[in-house]
Amino acid sequence: MTLQPRTIIVPREFLRRCKKSLFDRKVVDSTGVEMTGGSLLMRTLIFRRLLLRNVLSADEKFVGLLVPPSAGGVLANAAVTLCRRVAVNLNYTVTSDTLNYCIAQCGIRHVLTSRRFMERFDFKLDAELVYLEDLREQVTTADKLAGAAGAYLTPASMLERQLSLNTITPDELFTIIYTSGSTGMPKGVQLSYANVGSNSAAIDDLLQLDEHDVVLGILPFFHSFGFTVGLWSVLALGPKGAYHFSPLDAKVIGKMCHDHKVTILVSTPTFLRSYMRRCTREDFASMELVVTGAEKLPGDLLEAFEERFGICPMEGYGTTELSPIVSVNVPPNRAVNGDTTQNRRGTVGLPIPGVSAKTIDHETGEDLPRGETGILLIKGPNVMQGYFKMPEQTAEVMRDGWYVTGDMGRVDEDGFIQITGRLSRFSKIGGEMVPHIRVEEVLQKIMSEDEETLAVAVSSVPDTRKGERLVVFHLPCEKSIDDVLKEVTGSGLPNLWIPDKENFYQVDEIPLLGTGKLDLQGLKQLVEERLLGAKS
Repeated sequence: MTLQPRTIIVPREFLRRCKKSLFDRKVVDSTGVEMTGGSLLMRTLIFRRLLLRNVLSADEKFVGLLVPPSAGGVLANAAVTLCRRVAVNLNYTVTSDTLNYCIAQCGIRHVLTSRRFMERFDFKLDAELVYLEDLREQVTTADKLAGAAGAYLTPASMLERQLSLNTITPDELFTIIYTSGSTGMPKGVQLSYANVGSNSAAIDDLLQLDEHDVVLGILPFFHSFGFTVGLWSVLALGPKGAYHFSPLDAKVIGKMCHDHKVTILVSTPTFLRSYMRRCTREDFASMELVVTGAEKLPGDLLEAFEERFGICPMEGYGTTELSPIVSVNVPPNRAVNGDTTQNRRGTVGLPIPGVSAKTIDHETGEDLPRGETGILLIKGPNVMQGYFKMPEQTAEVMRDGWYVTGDMGRVDEDGFIQITGRLSRFSKIGGEMVPHIRVEEVLQKIMSEDEETLAVAVSSVPDTRKGERLVVFHLPCEKSIDDVLKEVTGSGLPNLWIPDKENFYQVDEIPLLGTGKLDLQGLKQLVEERLLGAKS
């Protein structure tokens, strides 16, 4: 069955969903906060009044947020949106300099956060901090009455007009989400209401979400998956949201899944490994769908997770620039009419409704036939409006309406997408494209027994004879490099892909981003520091 693409304006749907679940639980978090649809909407309306009266100027378009996945974070984002401002969730895993770069670029004057949260950091920000605790003390009786009236007495259509939500156009800017900065300074991705709304609608249609579903919200809101799936898809669609500020707290997450009967978990393979060791089958007893992204889902992890918890993780794919979801594997228990053809192991699934995928030759730019590996391009309502104040960088990744992902992949005859690596993480050696990620995977298994810690990073340097050569940075390893190379040779990797012994370099740490992914900019600096002046 082919689903037709559609879109929704998520803040409008948020009002309707809250009205529909006035006395039913809608949002909970690990601190014990619980809100029904009615209390969530009432508190959001009160929060909105406080922001407009005491914080925001009439000409203030962008509002920064430093809040973790939590009930407070949900309220702050919803209130900013109902103020008709653009919420910019800032990445609290980066430095003050990087945050101030984002703040300056957007012209952010106020950053909403909490004292409890900021006690964990030592940020020096070029903006006024507004603490949620202080705002609570400014609530008046009139605020409470107005919030209650809006939530419990005013029809949704009338409230929509009062808040001017009826004037939102699909192409209007909804949020700016900054990229991770793995290849340099972060870029501000401009997402419209149509971008996020089309993603949310596709999720709803593909996975048949309803009021019995509970989504575990553990991905940060500065992450596009956290913003679209964990935050606004929960607010605008049927599911409830159960939030915890860190995806690393496996025991807390297991308890939340058990206590709140979580049915949907969106995570990464790295986090799944942690849950396998620290969560019980009973913790995940209510789980109906597990979707992973951000990194490749290894086959052994998929099988081990399914054996332990009785549920097979589904792999999906997306990028910040694509709002973020491009494709997802849908299991039969979630597919329309129990369709068994909506998932294929080893792929990241079929494109969501309205989204198209193709590959092009990385050198000629010519379209490739189905089944051939090339640069993956995506087109659809999920494609961003562009990088904020970066027209040249935007032009580099846009091609006749198609977004050039920078990922290498193939689209098979049935439309399933398989990702083979990043273009920027390939080397051309002897005329052949060599994928760094594949070499890393083999070396990681050989050189480290710790599956959670990234112990190997592969890069390259120019080579006058072969064009480029691979270099390997690795944490201390008990095996000798000679023994490692013997195992690599027996792994099935082509000889051209195997690094030479003299190109292995031991380091104290592998450069990582706050999300746990490899920091490509840090890796580049490591290459320059360790190999600067080396003969090629």
